[in-house]
Amino acid sequence: MSERVEMTEEQWKKELTPIQFEITRRKGTERAFTGEYWNHHEKGDYQCVCCGALLFDSRAKFDSGTGWPSFTSAASPQTVDQTEDRSHGMVRTEVMCKRCGAHLGHLFDDGPGPTGLRYCINSAALRFQKA
Repeated sequence: MSERVEMTEEQWKKELTPIQFEITRRKGTERAFTGEYWNHHEKGDYQCVCCGALLFDSRAKFDSGTGWPSFTSAASPQTVDQTEDRSHGMVRTEVMCKRCGAHLGHLFDDGPGPTGLRYCINSAALRFQKA
């Protein structure tokens, strides 16, 4: 993993679109079935929209029926961080980019095999690189 990317809020605002900023830096969530990648099926890599770190591989992507891109695993355990999220009256696991701290989405234990995990990720937090 490359060096940690640190920028001020003003620098992030200049680099990102308003929706990307709201989701990745303010921990927002896009509406279900509205993001660019929820129904995306090309082969390739999903990178962090903020810093370009490789986060997910299309081979781990699956249709969860939730309206957000869903993955059974991260590209590598070194690419994402997880922390407890008690916002909105529930307990969830937040998923963040390890390189820049961008909020990506949440992790649930209701995914398919082999991991049983569902990384529920906002499209606006991702950039796709076709294989």
